[in-house]
Amino acid sequence: MAKKFIVRLSESEKATLKEIVKNLKGSRARICRANILLMVDATGPNWEDGQVAEAYHCSRRTVENVRRRLVTGGFEFVLNGARRNTPPTPKKLDGRQEAEIIALRLSSPPDGYGSWSLRLLARRTVELNIAGSVSHETVRKTLKKRL
Repeated sequence: MAKKFIVRLSESEKATLKEIVKNLKGSRARICRANILLMVDATGPNWEDGQVAEAYHCSRRTVENVRRRLVTGGFEFVLNGARRNTPPTPKKLDGRQEAEIIALRLSSPPDGYGSWSLRLLARRTVELNIAGSVSHETVRKTLKKRL
């Protein structure tokens, strides 16, 4: 069966891939993709997909996907994958709200309390309408990264 996506690597790309494999740079998947690319290179060994899959303990479909991603997405895309533009969950607090929580933490605690607890800070944040709803864990992360 004729290959749909032909891989032709430049000398600099081959050198990069060899360095990744030699020094084991990156995750197991990244090293595996580097090995696959080196072996399916049309100007190099030009192994069949089945041979590569057997040699590197992956499926034939993985080898086909690596070929396709290189041809359609480029060298950096196949090695590192796509970067996310936005986080999977949006931030609960903006910079102003975080500053207000920090200022609240640095103020003296309410009567009857020796110091601010995270749950007390979260409750007071909602009472003062700094944020609509916030958990003690969000307060902890805010204080941990700021103080």
